[in-house]
Amino acid sequence: MKNQTLEIKAALQILKPVNEVFEAIIDPVKMSNYFISKSSGKIEEGKQIIWQFPEFDRSFPIRTGKIEENKYISFYWEMDGVELLVEMTLTPRGENSTLLTVTEKGRKNDEAGIKWLSGNTEGWANFLACLKAWLEYGINLRKGAFDFISDKILKT
Repeated sequence: MKNQTLEIKAALQILKPVNEVFEAIIDPVKMSNYFISKSSGKIEEGKQIIWQFPEFDRSFPIRTGKIEENKYISFYWEMDGVELLVEMTLTPRGENSTLLTVTEKGRKNDEAGIKWLSGNTEGWANFLACLKAWLEYGINLRKGAFDFISDKILKT
């Protein structure tokens, strides 16, 4: 077990058609309503973009991977010097519902990996809940939610 690679998997059904969920993920203007504060561009296959989050005073480079419209989104980002693959799979569940599954991989099964597993599992579950709240009800759950861990607050 010690040599296994750790992987995160989170899923949630969103009561919106698959094309609306897909657009909410790839469009930075829409994404700023529930996840990021800004982006240098739209998620497009093979593109490098920069994400910023409202809680942190740093940028996060994103290298996009394969994109299949209304089906699949992948990108790579780095944490603690390790490049991680994030995959989002969109599965239609009838005409007006989408199952969104997020997988992030992978870290070594060690202390740093377990810390990542815990934090990012929580993060992806939050991403899914925030996306659902915004798409279904127009509510931004993220606003102010993480001020307690903000770089800005931690520095004071």
